Amino acid sequence: MFKLKQTILMLCLVLSGALCYANTKIEKDEQPVPIELKESTGVSSSDKSNAIIPFINGHVLVVAFSENLGQVSVEVATVAGASVQCLSVLTPNGLQVYIPNAGNYIVTITLSNGDVYAGEFTVTD
Repeated sequence: MFKLKQTILMLCLVLSGALCYANTKIEKDEQPVPIELKESTGVSSSDKSNAIIPFINGHVLVVAFSENLGQVSVEVATVAGASVQCLSVLTPNGLQVYIPNAGNYIVTITLSNGDVYAGEFTVTD
C-alpha cells in the first residue's frame, strides 16, 4: 500500500512539473518587437538584446527577460515622444504594459550599466 501511495505522489509531482512548463512560443496573433542597441556606455562586454524578448499582443506589450540583467528601466512612449508608461523592474522577471490607443510606439529599455535598447512597434485596433 505504501509503494502505491508513493508512486501516485511521484506521478503527481512529475505531472505538475510538466503542466507548469512555460511555453515561450509566440502565438499567431502576437508580433515580435525588434530590439536593437541604441546607445552603449562602453562598460558592457556584450550585446544583451537577445536576452530581451518583447512582443505585442493586441494592446498589450509584453517584455520578458531571459537572463538576469539587474534592475532595468522600461519606458513606452509614442513616436512623437509622449510617455505612456515608465517602470523599473528587476530581471529576469517580465512586465506587461496596456496601451489604450492605436498608433506607433517606441519601447526603450535602459540597463543599470547605461546601455539603452529600443524598438518600434505599432498597436492596431
